[in-house]
Amino acid sequence: MCTQTKAAALMADIPPADIDPSGVFKYVLIRVHSREEGDDSEVDIVRGYGWAEYHADIYEKVSEELEKGGHLDCECIGGGRIKHDPQAKKIHVYGYSMGFGRANHAVSTEKLKAQYPDYKVTWDNEGY
Repeated sequence: MCTQTKAAALMADIPPADIDPSGVFKYVLIRVHSREEGDDSEVDIVRGYGWAEYHADIYEKVSEELEKGGHLDCECIGGGRIKHDPQAKKIHVYGYSMGFGRANHAVSTEKLKAQYPDYKVTWDNEGY
């Protein structure tokens, strides 16, 4: 009988992307891992908010929340910026994080496309 671990069940409920409803803001790409013995499951998630002065502010808040129960562990695998224009239904991902380096924007855009299927989601490595 195959049983799902607590960590895998928790990861299945994490939205692939959560960003501010509009504007230009910093974002981070976070890899969420299971802490459970024998469970090597992981998921990458995008989080981007205008309130963050630094990319680390977003990572610290999100990782603290996700790691609370002791089943999950988080790792920031890069950052950048997002320009979200809800009127035009466009999201553009670009730039990098001084502290965490450049996220793999191709992965980030796939996560955003899953969350915003009717948007045009683009990326490039230009800008800061």
